[in-house]
Parts: sequence; C-alpha cells; structure tokens
Amino acid sequence: MHPRDIAREVIAAARAGAAIAHIHVRDPQTGSYSMELELYREVVGRIRDSGTDIVINLTTGAGARFIPGADDPRIGAPESSLAHPEARVAHVLDLKPELCSLDVATMNFGRHAMVNTPDHLARMAEMVQAAGVKPELEVFDLGHVRLARDLLDRGVIQGKPLFQLCLGIPWGADADARSMLCMKDSLPDGADWTAFGISRAQYPAVALAAAMGGHVRVGLEDNLYISRGKLAPGNAVLVERAVKLIEQLGANVASPADARRILGLDSRICVQQ
Repeated sequence: MHPRDIAREVIAAARAGAAIAHIHVRDPQTGSYSMELELYREVVGRIRDSGTDIVINLTTGAGARFIPGADDPRIGAPESSLAHPEARVAHVLDLKPELCSLDVATMNFGRHAMVNTPDHLARMAEMVQAAGVKPELEVFDLGHVRLARDLLDRGVIQGKPLFQLCLGIPWGADADARSMLCMKDSLPDGADWTAFGISRAQYPAVALAAAMGGHVRVGLEDNLYISRGKLAPGNAVLVERAVKLIEQLGANVASPADARRILGLDSRICVQQ
C-alpha cells in the first residue's frame, strides 16, 4: 500500500468521525509491513499538509517478531524482525506524533512470538516520552496489565496512562465481556482506556467498551468486513458504523480536540516537521 493511500484512508476516517489514527506503513512494492522512516515521513506529511486535525498515533510494534530458526532455534528464522529499541522508535523521534503505541507484551502471536522485554519497553518508553510523545500501552492479557503497572509504579511511564485492551488475538485474552471487564478492572485507578475486538468481535467490543465507560477502536487492521461476507471498502465505513452504534447507546463521539483534552495532549508540545 502506497503512503498516499494510507494517508487518504486516515483523512477519510477523520471525516467519518475518527479522533485518533493508529498508523502502520507497508512497503509499496511487496505489501509487507515496513519500518522505513521515509514511508512514515510521507504518510504523516500528507496528513498534516491536508489540514486534518486527527491525532496521529504511530505504531512501534514492528521489530518484535521472533521465529526460531530450523537449524538453531537460538537464531531467528529469516522471517524474524527483532530490532533494537532505538530502531523501533526512530520514526517516532523524527516525526513526533502526539501518541505512539507500546506493546506491553511478550506472547505467542498466531504462529510466531512477539517479544517485548521489560528492559526494551523501558528504553522505548523513555525515548518517546523525552520527545514529548505519549505512549499508548497495548495489553493483550492480564499479565501485560501487571507489567504496565510495574512500569508506572517505577516511574518509567509518566503521567496519566492510556491503555489499549487488545482482545481476540491468538493467543491472548478472548474478545468477550468477561475478558474486557476483568482487564478493565485490573487497570490503575483513573487510567484512560480503549478497547477493540478483532474480526466479528469488532462491533460487540465497541458496544461493550462504550457501555463500560471506555473508548473504542475500529479499522482494517483488526477487521476486514463491514458485514458477514462483505469486505469493507475502507476504514471510513467501519468508523461510520461505530459512530452510529455509539450514538445509539446514548454516548458521545469525541472530536480530535476532545481526545486531546481527555488524554492530556493539549498541554504537550507537538512539533510538526
């Protein structure tokens, strides 16, 4: 997917009612996930030049994949992508978005392992916060919440935390009410939180999170379908459906300005380059 296409999707999602855009990039030639700084620069530059005021949230998830080698399991197979903390946040330090994700998780992730050691997490958190970027703490199971709380207790994560409850991903917490409530009740008092469920659990998770007082995330990263058997043509229709559901539940949809106020981003200095 070309950077212009990713930027266009973000702008369309913003017009549909999204307050925050969580962004990955792909190699335009192969379609594979990429950590290439120039791709992030183009995407972010196009969004900022468009005048869209959506809050930008860049991923730092790339660089955590490990698949044991067939001959020596201590050495990663060619598909592994383990990278130093500095490489994983280079695009964040360069572009200074208001948010970036931080996967507080080492776990089996489908058929490979996602590896985020406490020391690497601490280093990444320190670097992005020094650049004025707030980390979004992505947690996939209860143990990840415990690790995030330890980072908070030790002062590695500063200020009021933002948690993302990631549900339904093999092999993390199930995308159901029991899992969401259990994880939500394990969060620090006063923490901001949002949640998503993958695939067919996307909209049940929207309803559950909104009913529990949380925020919500939808999009093609988590679910490709707008209805059973019907592929979504883009992110905007998924956002529009979430907006309708939230409003039907009697809740309000936050604007980007609302999101900045809720998350304490309006007091941060965001350098746009």
